[in-house]
Amino acid sequence: MAEHAAARVLLDGAIDYAGLFPPAQLDMAGAVAEYASHRRSDDAWALGAFVAPAARLEELAAAATGHRDPKGASLGALTPWRVSAVVGADVRTEIAQVRAFQAAHATASAWPAVVRSVEVRASTAAAIVEAARTVGDGFDLFVEIPIAGDVGPLVRAIGAVSAYAKVRTGGTTAGAFPSSEDLARFLAACVRETVPFKATAGLHHALRGVYPLTYAPDSARGTMYGFLNVFLAAAFLRAGESEEMARALLEEREAGAVHFDQSGVTWRGHRLSTEQLESSRHDAIRSFGSCSFREPLDDLASLGLL
Repeated sequence: MAEHAAARVLLDGAIDYAGLFPPAQLDMAGAVAEYASHRRSDDAWALGAFVAPAARLEELAAAATGHRDPKGASLGALTPWRVSAVVGADVRTEIAQVRAFQAAHATASAWPAVVRSVEVRASTAAAIVEAARTVGDGFDLFVEIPIAGDVGPLVRAIGAVSAYAKVRTGGTTAGAFPSSEDLARFLAACVRETVPFKATAGLHHALRGVYPLTYAPDSARGTMYGFLNVFLAAAFLRAGESEEMARALLEEREAGAVHFDQSGVTWRGHRLSTEQLESSRHDAIRSFGSCSFREPLDDLASLGLL
């Protein structure tokens, strides 16, 4: 809707689909069918990459190619699937698998797919440099780092190798969620060093609140961040607002405190224009991973924000 146009700007292509990962943890066939369905939906504008472990890329290809329609089109749409490959400890071996997959499927007529990004973990500047050297050119590299304490040196090292940062914002246990102080510090460091970031885990809802941590009927509940909390905190930091304000925004729970319209967004008297949101998406905010594509959008709609 026109009155929520700025929300679409903020979330355009922003939801990387991670249905293979907890808490959804679908099998490959189920995750492939879900992603293909989302690509055909009216909400495809918000859909990002299909996230898969590098070691399972050929399994992904087999599942997707096996669902061709009678006319020979690939499952979903004719344009190549965008894939983000999550690499484990053996970076060298798994990058070789990524490159083999890319060579086989980038121009395949049965099921075209392109690995746009590679995601690794590193906890030291030396490990970041080594990961960048091993991954090499041809991919957007996202480096997941620990964010307790001073993250400036690690974010600076990520920027020095022209990579992007990745932050884990939750998980399936209450202890997996970072403090708002640590998360605000990470976002501020990324803005300060001009290093765009991706967030992952726990961002199933638009705003912070107490929610079930898994999809089990008897799931424990915990306080989770919302994707709007994270994205808007980063956007306001980029606009020159303080880390203290970003922390307050990360803790925002009231839907009435956020208002999107055609020309921007307002949060408790603070304003960002649509142009500022666009530039934030380009220069600071890449995406967030979610094991559900529908849940974040449905939650946003239920709050009257989309």
